[in-house]
Amino acid sequence: MFEHEDHDHGRCESGALERAKATCADRGVNFTAQRRRVLQALLESHVPASAYDIIDRLAGDGPRAAPITIYRALDFLSEQGFVHRIESRNAYVACCHVHEAGEVVFLLCDKCGAAGEVTSAKLADPIAAIAAEAGFEPRRSVLEIRGLCARCRGEAGGE
Repeated sequence: MFEHEDHDHGRCESGALERAKATCADRGVNFTAQRRRVLQALLESHVPASAYDIIDRLAGDGPRAAPITIYRALDFLSEQGFVHRIESRNAYVACCHVHEAGEVVFLLCDKCGAAGEVTSAKLADPIAAIAAEAGFEPRRSVLEIRGLCARCRGEAGGE
């Protein structure tokens, strides 16, 4: 979900990195230094970042990475479930937890740009039914809801 006052971002970040490392070892896939750096760059914030934002975040770590290198790392991280693509923003956000069965729903704050993530098993059946009724076989669904997070709503005086 969204960051809040008592959110331990250091724990969130280290937990996601450890999960990625362990998951890659279990799956027999290589968690390269470049992939780790890209994931770390995304873990700096819960605000989705484009590939070019990631390049800028990594610029202080040595030579500027080529966009294709970042996109390849993002593809790998996405395939492994460590990051999600926010379709409407053409950006990525790190996933800090393991998903249970159900649809992932992104709650996108229009003011601060943060992305919250929730899973809802209640949405899986209706989405499958809608697709089946249309004769459509879904491969992936992305649900995005835009609005204001609790922090921004509080700052706006409940507007």
